[in-house]
Amino acid sequence: MPNEAAQREPVGDLAMIVGTGGTTGKPKGVMLTTRNLETMTAIVLMSYPFEGWPVYLALAPLTHAAGVLCFPILARGGEIVIMPQPDIAEFAVLLERHRVTHTFLPPTLIYMLLGLADLDVRDLSSLQCFWYGAAPMSVSRLEEALHRIGPMMAQLFGQTEAPMMISTMSPAEHFLPDGSIAVARLASAGRAAPLVTVAVMDDAGRALGQGERGEIVVRSSLVMAGYYKDAAATADVNRFGWHHTGDIGYLDGEGYLFIVDRAKDMIITGGFNVYSAEVEQSIMRYPGVRDCAVIGLPDAKWGEQVTAVVQIDPAVPVDVEALRLFVKRELGSVKTPKVIEVWTDLPRSKVGKVLKAEIKRDLLGR
Repeated sequence: MPNEAAQREPVGDLAMIVGTGGTTGKPKGVMLTTRNLETMTAIVLMSYPFEGWPVYLALAPLTHAAGVLCFPILARGGEIVIMPQPDIAEFAVLLERHRVTHTFLPPTLIYMLLGLADLDVRDLSSLQCFWYGAAPMSVSRLEEALHRIGPMMAQLFGQTEAPMMISTMSPAEHFLPDGSIAVARLASAGRAAPLVTVAVMDDAGRALGQGERGEIVVRSSLVMAGYYKDAAATADVNRFGWHHTGDIGYLDGEGYLFIVDRAKDMIITGGFNVYSAEVEQSIMRYPGVRDCAVIGLPDAKWGEQVTAVVQIDPAVPVDVEALRLFVKRELGSVKTPKVIEVWTDLPRSKVGKVLKAEIKRDLLGR
């Protein structure tokens, strides 16, 4: 009989090759090892509530976040309910019917869920953990979700190269000790996950201090083995011995990580840095706005002009000039969009991320 231990797959062997989202360029193949998946599973089980046998509802594509989250559910011997088609109304029905304990949606789909007329009559008491991530979520809509869906919203921040769990924020962390909502914390991406070291770095590889903005970098057994057949890209993303996420952010005094923008989405107008995510948060606070995207377009005078495309609730009229003044009062004139367009919908990837590159191509092609 062959030695059983010798037949086991060595820890660290390639487990899967996963495509990046392609929202900032041509997709790359991310090589994930068994150790990456074991680390991710351990982080999930350490960071979020799991009582009894979990029931997980998967709506988003299993090729991305919704699929990776199946691993910790399976590790607990849980049940996975898979939706063959994305239908947010059916999603709400299935939450109740299957007594779902865990699920995941990107913010855009949570906004659609909050728009359901019958959401408030659904029995969602079985939910222990409703993960959100893959894109920044509006603080005002997150507050609404905490009231209407319940105190089980749970954030995760990661990327294909460091699957899902660079930082975490459990349901309990959304609240202060007195039971009130921790509003200031809601704009964060949580704190560094167990088994993960997070830092903020400048372009020269210098670690930055509390409150200083720079690129978010990571060290962990969570980080991929590299990009498939792309040694140059692998070397570039591992500069200075850290994995570079491509996200700009800072750490506060309590260790909470705040993501202010993707490095490629930052707008430079009149010599000032404008973080599109900050402008999007302001726009999303305006009544009637369902979703939005802020980009920079070439401008002869300013270098780039801040431009916003918004999707509105058809039942709530939105005055564009009033919206512009609202943003100006909150953020000042430099960060206020020079142009605001209203679209019936925004182009999105299969996982619900708004495709800013497509929006920019459309506007530049006119």
